[in-house]
Amino acid sequence: MASIAKVITIIGSSPESFAKAADAAVQEAAKTVRGITGADVVSMSAVVEGDRISAYRTTVNIAFAVER
Repeated sequence: MASIAKVITIIGSSPESFAKAADAAVQEAAKTVRGITGADVVSMSAVVEGDRISAYRTTVNIAFAVER
């Protein structure tokens, strides 16, 4: 039997790193989505204040199984 997945896009943010921003996106999605099977970082960006990065942001596609 074929399986079907749904994908949603979440933007995560962290003052520490892109990896922590991606993790924040997955953790936030997991609060309301069951069965997450994968995460694909689509893009990364940063907020710069005073010549320094103040926040890292990642746009993440979250895949999860469709329940029937």
